[in-house]
Amino acid sequence: MSILVFDTPAELGKAAGSHAAGLLRQAIAEKGEANLIVATGTSQFETLKQLIAEEDIDWSKVTMFHLDEYIGLSISHPASFRKYLRERFLGKLPPLAGAYLINGETDTEEERKKLGELIRKHPVDVALVGIGENGHLAFNDPPADFDTEDPYLVVDLDGPCRLQQLNEGWFGSLEEVPAQAISMSIRQIMKSKHIICSVPDERKAEAVKNSLTQPVSNLFPASILQEHPSCHFYLDKKSASLILVDGDEVSVLA
Repeated sequence: MSILVFDTPAELGKAAGSHAAGLLRQAIAEKGEANLIVATGTSQFETLKQLIAEEDIDWSKVTMFHLDEYIGLSISHPASFRKYLRERFLGKLPPLAGAYLINGETDTEEERKKLGELIRKHPVDVALVGIGENGHLAFNDPPADFDTEDPYLVVDLDGPCRLQQLNEGWFGSLEEVPAQAISMSIRQIMKSKHIICSVPDERKAEAVKNSLTQPVSNLFPASILQEHPSCHFYLDKKSASLILVDGDEVSVLA
């Protein structure tokens, strides 16, 4: 695990996106293809912006999966993660080898099984993830399921998670925020060869502290990343404001 702290979200994203690009190039050079997980939300704006701007990535050899999607939300809704990825990522790139977006408007059981079969055939080289204000990883809210081998799950969204979505401006009221989502599971995320976790913003400081300093527990879902052999945290000064980072050593600020 490595932890890097930057002055601003833009600097964080530039470094994280550049790192992801290098890992994709490496995978393509070594095996002729690369498989990528892409997260959404405001925390990923700068990372994806930089990744899109990177040169010398053969996107025709990259297959993309994404982490989660609300159940029952139209793809035309501003909060739709499919809409987000089409507009902010896929629409700014040449065609990929494959882009598997989660459809939350269809039969959820069939959708999660279909995606599970697909991702089992595409071992993930690089996963771009963030951490929620409640410490969730994807939409695996606490207490998260650390045991299931199913690649995708139907999950219930807790109150803090839904409130975060409202406060980020994706919905007009809390009642509009869906109560369920299809989410990639914790074990599936942890199967990725490399994980890049981009977490800007002061409102994530408590979650960052818990994820990096608490013992691994499903009450702090992102704490599981401590056990990954190649996980890289990209923080800004505000998200890292409750911890002291010395190399890869982390302690809590008094």
